Amino acid sequence: MRRFTRMTNAFSKKFENHCHMVALYATWYNFVRIHKTLKVTPAMEAGVTDRLWSLEDMVGVVDERGANQKAKQETERCS
Repeated sequence: MRRFTRMTNAFSKKFENHCHMVALYATWYNFVRIHKTLKVTPAMEAGVTDRLWSLEDMVGVVDERGANQKAKQETERCS
């Protein structure tokens, strides 16, 4: 991954952004990408999911998590 190489355009200057990008890559690798040797995704092979995810599914998970965190911050602020 080019994120770990400092001399590229993809290098993350903020550690938080780097962590987010690594998490997205790990999700894509395990849920979206079909592996040649397995013929399915690692998540399907492990029994975590029974279907192939699309990139839209990944975006939906990220949006849902963001909405949940925003709601949690609102309730904490109001308390």
